[in-house]
Amino acid sequence: MREITAASITEKVRDMCIEANCLLPDDVSDRIRSCHKTEPWAPARDTLGRLIENIDIAKNEKMPLCQDTGLTCVFLELGQDVHITGGDLNKAVHEGVRQGYSEGFLRKSVVEDPLRRKNTGDNTPAVITVDIVPGDALTVTVAPKGFGSENMSRLNMFPPAAGEKGVKDFVVETVRLAGPNPCPPIVIGVGIGGTFDRVALLAKKALMRPVNRRHPDKYYSDMEIELLERVNALGIGPQGFGGKTTALGLNIETHPTHIAGLPVAVNINCHVTRHMKATL
Repeated sequence: MREITAASITEKVRDMCIEANCLLPDDVSDRIRSCHKTEPWAPARDTLGRLIENIDIAKNEKMPLCQDTGLTCVFLELGQDVHITGGDLNKAVHEGVRQGYSEGFLRKSVVEDPLRRKNTGDNTPAVITVDIVPGDALTVTVAPKGFGSENMSRLNMFPPAAGEKGVKDFVVETVRLAGPNPCPPIVIGVGIGGTFDRVALLAKKALMRPVNRRHPDKYYSDMEIELLERVNALGIGPQGFGGKTTALGLNIETHPTHIAGLPVAVNINCHVTRHMKATL
């Protein structure tokens, strides 16, 4: 049994909240730079150039990539041979978020009640997802999620007869309906299968996979490529100014489901697809 202190978790989450808001993952940054070189539409190419400038300023000046520093989603892969000492795991994560958003001067965007709307003042609570895995390590992924893109996400409980075509058309329609609202170029996470609640989590987790890493199953890998091409053919383009760069990547995650169902969720992220992973 390996012991990990709650204090070390708080410290790590604090640092990751600050860094994740200022540093775009290399796979996303590289894709934006690549699209900038190949984008034929001048307004779109100019917009991508401004996004690259923003990425560089945020990195060099240690400033947030976006004024919406998000609701903090934290994914924990907790080894079954780990024992957390000196405090509660969830409280340790929340405290890390509180410290990170306060010390990093990051915008506090969380309200304590969805209808009465009073701001909590420290961006807590985080949305925490825990998976128990083999081993004696704790892997932490911090993903600040802005809501301009989150609000454009959709979920549908299809009948199985909708099939592959129904799934594909739903994904493309979701992006078309979103238009410029989620600050394209976007990254698209697609969940297929499971239950009503699980499929949304699949879509969210799909956003954590690098945009340059395809699904291991060729059937879904080919679907990712096809859907990305269809989405970019919509012509929405960077910030809605047209062009061929509507999406930087599209990832699919699946889970077995019931014989009577075909759940599908599409979670959209803006070009600031922030996430950072560390292992304690």
